[in-house]
Amino acid sequence: MMDGTARIFLAELLFPLTALITTGFLTRQFGPQGYGLLALALTTIIWVESAITSFFAKATIKFVGETSDWKPVGAMVVRLSLKVGIAAMVLVWLLAAPLSVLLNEPDLALYLRVCAVDIPLLCVGQAYRNVLIGMGNYQGGAVARAGRWLTRLFLVVVLVEAGLSITGALLGVIGSSVAELLLSRWYLGSGMFIKQARMPIPIQRYGALLFLSSLCLIFFNGMDLFMLKILGGTAAQAGIYSAAQSLSLLPGLFSWTFSSLLLATLSRQLADRQGERARELARDAMRVTLWLVPIAAIIAGAAPEIVGVVFGTAFLPAGPLLALLIVGAVANVMLMVSLTIMTALGLPARTVMFTAPLVPLALGGHLLLIPRLGQQGAALVTVGVSLLGASVAVASVYALWKVWPPVETLLRSLLIGLVVGAASLLWPTSGLFVFAKLIVLGMISLFGYWWIGEFRQGEIAVIRSWLLRKSDPVQVI
Repeated sequence: MMDGTARIFLAELLFPLTALITTGFLTRQFGPQGYGLLALALTTIIWVESAITSFFAKATIKFVGETSDWKPVGAMVVRLSLKVGIAAMVLVWLLAAPLSVLLNEPDLALYLRVCAVDIPLLCVGQAYRNVLIGMGNYQGGAVARAGRWLTRLFLVVVLVEAGLSITGALLGVIGSSVAELLLSRWYLGSGMFIKQARMPIPIQRYGALLFLSSLCLIFFNGMDLFMLKILGGTAAQAGIYSAAQSLSLLPGLFSWTFSSLLLATLSRQLADRQGERARELARDAMRVTLWLVPIAAIIAGAAPEIVGVVFGTAFLPAGPLLALLIVGAVANVMLMVSLTIMTALGLPARTVMFTAPLVPLALGGHLLLIPRLGQQGAALVTVGVSLLGASVAVASVYALWKVWPPVETLLRSLLIGLVVGAASLLWPTSGLFVFAKLIVLGMISLFGYWWIGEFRQGEIAVIRSWLLRKSDPVQVI
C-alpha cells in the first residue's frame, strides 16, 4: 500500500505542479473576468463528471479488489460509464443556455457545450483506471494520471497561445482526458467492451449509495463558488475565489489517492478475514491524515506570498481565502478516510448519513454570511462545515469499530503546526523564494515528527528499505 500510494500520489503531485503553471498562465492571459468565466464552466462540468465517476469508483475498487476474476466487473463498469457519460453530455448541451441565464453570463453556454465533450471521455478513462487500482496495478494507474496532467499543461498552453482563448483551454482539458483513456486502456488491455458473464454483486446498490454520498460532497465543495456568484458576486470575484480554491487542492489529491488504495487494501484484508490487521490499518490511515496539519499551517502562513507569485498582484485578495480553505481541505481528508472505512466495512448507507447534512448546513451558512462578508463568508462556511462533518464521521467510526486517531499524534501535529505556521507567517519572502521557504519548513516538520518520536522504528525501517530498493541499479534495469 505504501508503494502504491507513493506511485500514484507522485503522479497526482503533477496536478498541483502543472496546475500552478497553467493557472498562472491563464490568469495572466484572461484576467479575473475571463478566468472566472472559465472557472464557472470547468466547475460545472467537473461537478457532472465527479457525480458519474463517484457512482462507480469506490464500488469498482472494492469489488475488483475482492475477486480474482475482475474482467466481468471491469467490463460492466466501463460499458455503463460510457453510456451514462454520453447521456450526461447531451443533458449539459440542453441545459447550457438556461444555466448561463441563471448565472447572468451569456457566453457561458458555448463553453459548457464545448467542455461537455470531456464527460464521456473522462468517465471511461476513470473506469479503466479504477479497475487498475482495484486489481493492484498501481503503476498503470500512476502512469495514466501523470500522462493526463502533462498533456493538459502542454495542450492548454499551446492552444491558448495559438489564439483560441478560453475555447483552447477547454480543448486542452478534453485532450488530456483522451491521453488518460489511451494510457489506461494500454495497461489494462482490450476486452472491456466484450460481453462478459454476469456477476451477482450488489454494485448497483453500492454505486447508488456512494453516488448519493459523493454527490453531496460535490455540491458541498462547489457550492461556495456558485453561491458567491448567485448572491451578487461578479465574475472577477468568482475568479479570485476559484484561484484560492485551486491552491488548496493538494490535500484533496492525497485524499483521493490514499482513500482509494485504503479501500482496496481494507477490502482484501476483510475478505481474507484479517480483521485486526484491517483495524490497525484504518487507525494508521487516520494517523497519517493528521500529518497534513503542519502542511496546512505552512501554506496558511505563506498564503499571500504564494498567491502573489502564482497569480500576480491582481489576485492578492485570494491570499486570506487560501489561508482558510486549506484548513477545510485537511478536514475533508479526514472525512474521506472515515467514509472509506465505512465503505470497506460494507456500510455504504452510513456515508450518505454523514454527507447529506453538509449541503443544507452549507447552504444556510452561505445565505447568512455571503451577503455580509462576501468571499470571506463563503470560505468561513466551507471550513466550519468541513470541520463539523469530519468530527462527526470520526466519532461514528469509533462507535462502529473502536478506531480513533491517536491522541498523541494529534497533539504532536498541533504543536508542530503551530511552530512552522508561525515561522511561515513571520519569515517574509519574495518571488520564487517562497517555494524554498515551503520546502525548508516542510523538512523542519518531518524532523520535528522524528525528534519527538512520532515515527515508529518499523516505519523508518520500511521506508529505508523502500528507498534502497528504488535506488538499486538492478531494480532500474
